[in-house]
Amino acid sequence: MGEPNSLSLTRTFLVKPKLKAKARTPKETPESKYWSSFKRHEIPNLVSSISSVSFCPTNPSIFSASHSTSLTLFSTETMAPTSAITSFRDVVSCASFRCDGLLIAASDLSGLVQVFDVKSRTPLRKLRSHLRPVHFVQYPVLDKLHLVSGGDDAVVKYWDVASQTPLLDFLGHKDYVRSGACSPSSMDMFVTGSYDHTVKLWDARTNSKSVLEVNHGKPVEDVIFLPSGGLVATAGGNSVKIWDVIGGGKMVGSMESHNKTVTSLCVGKLGKDSGEESDQFRILSVALDGYMKVFDYSKMKVTHSMRFPTPLMSVGFSPDCSSRVIGTSNGILYAGKRKTKGITSSNLSNPWSLGSVGEPQRRALRPSHFRYFHRGQGEKPTEGDYLVMKPKKVKLTEHDKLLKKFRHKDALVSVLASKNPENVVAVMEELVARKKLLKCVSNLNTEELGLLLVFLQKHSTLPRYSSLLMGLTRKVLELRAEDIRASGALKDHIRNLKRSVDEEIRIQQSLLEIQGIISPLLRIAGR
Repeated sequence: MGEPNSLSLTRTFLVKPKLKAKARTPKETPESKYWSSFKRHEIPNLVSSISSVSFCPTNPSIFSASHSTSLTLFSTETMAPTSAITSFRDVVSCASFRCDGLLIAASDLSGLVQVFDVKSRTPLRKLRSHLRPVHFVQYPVLDKLHLVSGGDDAVVKYWDVASQTPLLDFLGHKDYVRSGACSPSSMDMFVTGSYDHTVKLWDARTNSKSVLEVNHGKPVEDVIFLPSGGLVATAGGNSVKIWDVIGGGKMVGSMESHNKTVTSLCVGKLGKDSGEESDQFRILSVALDGYMKVFDYSKMKVTHSMRFPTPLMSVGFSPDCSSRVIGTSNGILYAGKRKTKGITSSNLSNPWSLGSVGEPQRRALRPSHFRYFHRGQGEKPTEGDYLVMKPKKVKLTEHDKLLKKFRHKDALVSVLASKNPENVVAVMEELVARKKLLKCVSNLNTEELGLLLVFLQKHSTLPRYSSLLMGLTRKVLELRAEDIRASGALKDHIRNLKRSVDEEIRIQQSLLEIQGIISPLLRIAGR
């Protein structure tokens, strides 16, 4: 007969406490990490509410912010203003870069639309025709000669910039025109949103009524085309709705995740760590509740949200996925810039730089090489190697050592002295499994029984331990009643235990009263 396996005899299982209940917090997804990677930079002191934010299409490191009677240009590299256009008589409401980034058009509340040279900041054209404040102006995509504008006179105008005259007046809205967008797939198609709850699609080739009309159900604060050109997103009230303009204006989906009015929308694109762009687009919305939400409109769900301390008025996202800018109602810009791995700004500024020289890579050893069979312990295993792990030495606590020797009462006293409730409950459950807990309680002397009563007084009313400790408390009072009557110290412990139980009963009764008050209100709210 051979000797039995010594490993099987010495194997030890520790007495471990039960796992704690974890809070049900949403797990951070890769997309949430992406949107959180935009480092927030605060740009204060812009006097008043920031009504619009716009990025230059050819140079994404430049963006404009309209506030008060100024239009300020910023650099995303330094997060500082580079220039400001102040030749406005009234509050600037909107701005739009031309497709080549050389000109910028801006409107104000006096009804005037102006076109400026971005570098020299000189006004090149002044377009006068609106009778009321203008809230929307935009260059059509790839069109350098025309502008679209809309204002509180409920008129949408299609301008010839060179002659400073409106070529077409589109009538159809019955209330203020507050937003609009040009189609990315056609220079002649654009959409406008109004406070009459309607969104209208116009065609500059036809001097007639709108091509398509949809009803958002609330005053429309903003409208954008999605990159395909066949879908339109509208914001009004606390909802964002998606419409299929190719399919006759059918509503594709609605998202109501904001608590207050949604003020602005823009399209964002997911970028990769290497600085490349992906084909996944998202809708970014901001609202008066101070939240920025990111919508995946292909799955109709919110993928990320971010809280800001003040109401948000405008949002913009750079074409190269490197910057995000949010304008607030108190004149603060929250600009976020994302660090990208790969080419740095220093390499871009110096195209002849060779970059840092990395360490030479070691050649992988193969079984055909002599050195392969002389590898030491410092050699890292490859993917196909089988690892033989050295078993870790189990470190036993005092109560584990005593339980291993079947000294049950000593184990219970030892763990009670440690004052760790999780370990105490774990040892008690182990003793219950061994059917030795009540015997241990019967054998405790007066001092050890005092330790047990102190523990029960502190922890028996806690929900995590009450299922075991309440039953144990009854058994202790039954088994050791005579010893408790004979000792004044034990009587004090019992009085403290009674106080804690009475307090818990009072709390439970108060909670039941509150539940009785709230439940009818919840039923009424549910109806």
